[in-house]
Amino acid sequence: MKAIVLKAYGGVDQLEEREVPAPREGPGEVLIKVAAASVNPIDWKLRSGEAKEIMPLTLPEILGRDVSGEVLEVGAGVTAFKPGDKVLGLVMRSWAQQVAAKVDALARLPDRLDLHEAAALPLVLLTGAQLIEEAMKLQKGQTVLVTGAVGSVGRVAVFLAKQLGARVIAGVRKTQKAQAAELGADSVVALDDEAELAALPELDAIADTVGHETIGKLIPHLKKGGTLGSAVGEPPAAKGKPINVRAFMAHPDSKRLGELAACVARKELRIPIAKRFLLAQTAQAQELAERGAGGKVLITM
Repeated sequence: MKAIVLKAYGGVDQLEEREVPAPREGPGEVLIKVAAASVNPIDWKLRSGEAKEIMPLTLPEILGRDVSGEVLEVGAGVTAFKPGDKVLGLVMRSWAQQVAAKVDALARLPDRLDLHEAAALPLVLLTGAQLIEEAMKLQKGQTVLVTGAVGSVGRVAVFLAKQLGARVIAGVRKTQKAQAAELGADSVVALDDEAELAALPELDAIADTVGHETIGKLIPHLKKGGTLGSAVGEPPAAKGKPINVRAFMAHPDSKRLGELAACVARKELRIPIAKRFLLAQTAQAQELAERGAGGKVLITM
């Protein structure tokens, strides 16, 4: 089969299309014919070596965490899926024509959800959900600021925080304020505007999806004992502060993924797709996503 292989840590020139042996499904796994995958920040962090301390790779390696496709074969003990089922999931090594995945990493494709577009969803849906529901354990009535609110993970975090009954402030750049109006947050603040930052109310929680130096400016607005949940690692600015810091990495959750994908299918939640590339164009796809595409970048087979 064809796959995109990372030869060595470095730039996108280290990504190469190769013929590699197809995977085989093991017990509790299914083999998937990949329809599409997507590009996430973890992909370029792994490629560059930035993330090798937390996720070391044995090179050469196939990257890719999101997948949508059709079940080809099922392993021993698998009853949840059968050949021909359409699925999406949070997996490993999805930049390939086939991938083997654990059953608990997959959800059935909801009706009215495009098979290719579903590949944009798994990692961002689960990251946003686990940030709000597991890491932060956000409560009804709390005031939470979501950084990067128009990003894919930020959109999910805003959506679920509102569902929980929190008062939600969408944190964005000044140029994104009009775009953020569609998110359903209670208010929008430009995080690159000092006057708007100064006017922030006391926060019960911050859901950080972007990191960078802005978080240092937000922490003073977080009440003592408040919660900073981070999908991008513990920020240095939080060290020594009288707050609860909860950094995490997303994990597969078949049930929650299916529920959230159904929300997308019903158009209750929208994850914009910026552009589609073919597998052979994966280096270009990653380059665009790393620059900032304004939505998810898909890799289709």
